[in-house]
Amino acid sequence: MNKPWQPYAHHILDTIAKIRRIQARGDMTQDDILYDAALRNLQTLSEATQLLPAELKQQYPDIPWKEISGFHNILVHNYLGDIDAKTVATVTAHHLPRLENYVKAMLERYG
Repeated sequence: MNKPWQPYAHHILDTIAKIRRIQARGDMTQDDILYDAALRNLQTLSEATQLLPAELKQQYPDIPWKEISGFHNILVHNYLGDIDAKTVATVTAHHLPRLENYVKAMLERYG
């Protein structure tokens, strides 16, 4: 872990906080502005996870790092057309809390 990775970890936590604020404003499956904002933050978050060192991510195998990276590619390159708003809502509601906990743990343990 030669290159500082902590800024990327903090960036992940910042995007999760932004997504929480977006969720608090309403239902992103019904509001395209909220949906677009959440989608953009997921793109930023997933890119930041790609910049974390592999040896650090190996310490946290419960996080689907490869899937997050794949999700980034779909978001950026739009391989499958528009992403379904319900999928984005599910990802933000069910998967981000665990990622947040692990990133905080990384910072506490190694940061």
